[in-house]
Amino acid sequence: MAVTESVRGDTSDSAGVGAAHEGILRRQSARESAARTYARALPIVPVRARGLTIEGADGSRYLDCLSGAGTLALGHNHPVVLEAIRKVLDSGAPLHVLDLATPVKDAFITELFRTLPPGLADNARVQFCGPAGTDAVEAAFKLVRAATGRTGILAFSGAYHGMTAGALEASGGAYDVRVARLPYPQDYRCPFGVGGEQGAELAARWTESVLDDPKSGVRHPAGMILEPVQGEGGVIPAPDEWMRRMRQITADRSIPLIADEVQTGVGRTGSFWAVEHSGVTPDVMVLSKAIGGSLPLAVIVYRDDLDAWQPGAHAGTFRGNQLAMAAGMATLAYVRENRLAERAADLGSRMLNQLRRLAAEFDCIGDVRGRGLMIGVEVVEPEAEPLREGERSAGLAGEGRALGDPDWGGGVGDLAVPGDSAGSGRPGGAGVGVGGLVGTDFARTARGWQAGVTPADRAAGAAAAAMQSSQDHHARPAAPELAVAIQRECLRRGLIVELGGRHSSVVRLLPPLTISDEQATAVLDRLADAVDAASRSHPGLDRLQRPQPGQQRRADRAESTDRGDRAGRGNRADSADEAG
Repeated sequence: MAVTESVRGDTSDSAGVGAAHEGILRRQSARESAARTYARALPIVPVRARGLTIEGADGSRYLDCLSGAGTLALGHNHPVVLEAIRKVLDSGAPLHVLDLATPVKDAFITELFRTLPPGLADNARVQFCGPAGTDAVEAAFKLVRAATGRTGILAFSGAYHGMTAGALEASGGAYDVRVARLPYPQDYRCPFGVGGEQGAELAARWTESVLDDPKSGVRHPAGMILEPVQGEGGVIPAPDEWMRRMRQITADRSIPLIADEVQTGVGRTGSFWAVEHSGVTPDVMVLSKAIGGSLPLAVIVYRDDLDAWQPGAHAGTFRGNQLAMAAGMATLAYVRENRLAERAADLGSRMLNQLRRLAAEFDCIGDVRGRGLMIGVEVVEPEAEPLREGERSAGLAGEGRALGDPDWGGGVGDLAVPGDSAGSGRPGGAGVGVGGLVGTDFARTARGWQAGVTPADRAAGAAAAAMQSSQDHHARPAAPELAVAIQRECLRRGLIVELGGRHSSVVRLLPPLTISDEQATAVLDRLADAVDAASRSHPGLDRLQRPQPGQQRRADRAESTDRGDRAGRGNRADSADEAG
């Protein structure tokens, strides 16, 4: 597969554009903080974007599966978002209003409340916060502390809730904090060494014990905060039954439950809000990223009986961002009216299935997991001995899969494999990883894109089952250097992906909900080619299985076909950029 091509003109023009591109990157390195992150792994200079596609200052094109860390539910510069922004600008409406009432704000709140989980919208209050999710987390903590008169917070290992002091205290890497840390259920690297339903049950019992044991050292807390899917922690979907247990545990003990839906919300996981998979109604929801339609916006929505604040108890200069409210209202309505959450569930299931087949071919892929279009591929050292329970409990724990029975969900193009449908399976199940293929009847008829099961499908399923047998609760060590190499090879092929997880060894896919089937195929083909290229150059991986020649030919054809498609999208992006 060819690396990213230039779309500029002659050689001299390309040389000049390239020099400008390099100059911008050099000045960024010289002038910006050492705390910058994405810019280090992704040395590109975006100048135009539309949908899934980004064009760099050097003319290179990329398929963006980072999407502003999940912010761009509709992709870059979606027409409905641009129209909403232009309407406000052309109307002469004020752009900055603090917390004053405006028609734009009223419309946003109305649409937001229309999407909320049953049981919350009818008696909800909303607080507009500073323009980042981390400030909304801080607001949620202040709210439950004011409402309960208590101070402590329950949080979970592997969590990520933001970068301000209070949010960091509740995140996985914090030390010396006022937060009690609880085990988050996972399968691939289960902290109890058992995984599955038993692991989730042990995690729930641990939580009950901490709260009910008078000698646990944990006082009755002001609230519990959790992510329905841990994103930065490694794309770990919480089992639905465990979510219901947390709701019951907190309700029985009068502890407000805070759901951090900053990254999982607005259809990302295959339901409008990720808590809806389990039927849980939290007391507080923390919302940001996609609710602003690509612009900065953050709110908390909560039960009105928790509204114990005094005037000014939480404020923020930029909480009245009218452009973000207009863009957010347009995004929320578009996702709802076009059933993009359901689309994310369907396409995400098929993408997961194809990635599981890739995992069966490459020993460096330890696990594939996710929900909807929030997908993670954990990269491991295939030549290393699997970690034992003691090693994991000593601090080497990484990421894991959630519960659920495998089911047949089709595949992308002609690469369908046996696997589960994201969010389906046993009652309370969530999307599972490669190991979830054990026990599947691979002879069942496909209900997805493919009409039957081929010998290649059965081989992939058998390989996945063998992988599960060898890895069950003895996951191999994470391979962060190999993950970086895969990310680099993806970028060379015009694909932008993020790394996450405990050891930054999980390749994350967060495409916009508007991604087409053809684009999804191109994304997975480029990722497969990048894994192949990175593994060939990685030391100690000589015995890796390689992609089948047929799969490589399909990848080459997809690349060739996609060039024309990207060129067409590029023209539309040019027009949108000039019009904007």
